[in-house]
Amino acid sequence: MSNEIQTSTTTPSAQNSDNVSPFLTEPLPQGIPQGQQQSLEQPLTDTPITHSIPKYNLPRGANTGNVGSTTHFGYKTINSEEKAQKVAEVFHSVASKYDIMNDLMSFGIHRLWKRFAINMSGVRRGQHVLDIAGGTGDLAKVFSREVGPTGHVVLSDINESMLNVGRDRLIDAGCTNVDYVLANAETLEPFADNSFDLVTISFGLRNVTDKDAALEAMYRVLKPGGRLLILEFSKPVFEPFSKLYDLYSFTALPIMGKIIANDAESYKYLAESIRMHPDQRTLKGMMEHAGFQNCDYHNLTGGIVAVHRGFKL
Repeated sequence: MSNEIQTSTTTPSAQNSDNVSPFLTEPLPQGIPQGQQQSLEQPLTDTPITHSIPKYNLPRGANTGNVGSTTHFGYKTINSEEKAQKVAEVFHSVASKYDIMNDLMSFGIHRLWKRFAINMSGVRRGQHVLDIAGGTGDLAKVFSREVGPTGHVVLSDINESMLNVGRDRLIDAGCTNVDYVLANAETLEPFADNSFDLVTISFGLRNVTDKDAALEAMYRVLKPGGRLLILEFSKPVFEPFSKLYDLYSFTALPIMGKIIANDAESYKYLAESIRMHPDQRTLKGMMEHAGFQNCDYHNLTGGIVAVHRGFKL
């Protein structure tokens, strides 16, 4: 694919007097700085609640068409409505140790994977970026710097514990051009059509119940000319390497999870969820079915991880 295709660049409009973000279809709570909003499900009080973040469409529901169907949670088959809660329990459990475990599990290589993805993003100053399932904010922190003061980044996740860690990190780092929103990736309900130059999801798509619905939502919120970037665990391309990787995943990861995070089961789920995720070609086909064009993927570390890219033309 030609590297000449670029995402569109616009200058973000300032928020109006009704405190409506340029990305949202409804206003955020008034009177509290972004990143410190009270939940929209709670009445505003005289006492600021600084640990809450706006929440949108978090429960699984009929709008995604999966009520009564089944899906996988690792190697287990469960009702689709249960998966979001089970995934939430995993990430509530590991949130405080998430970054440490990433470094240990990948021997620090996850930082190189993310750098490669950022380099493929084509992000430029003044652009609008949505980082879905952004968790502790590794990508959003870089995007905040790259888009500059005239650009804007939204760090979104369905898990409040993870998003709180990310928000604290980015605020401490002085990132003033970032919003924080709890939202369901399957609908991206709060975000208006054609809002973002770049949408990214890093190590989050495999945890989404209805991946097709999520890809369609990502296509909806992208501007024409915008690009989607998916960084995710995938299928190793060399069979001997794949067997060694399996041995490491199903023995070492749960042990490290038990020692570091006091949670072996969550890291057992991690290994299983990777095996249940679509392979490189299948995911590329799903992106094309959702409407993305010029889709491609790049294998990293022998296919342990892949970066998929697609454009809304």
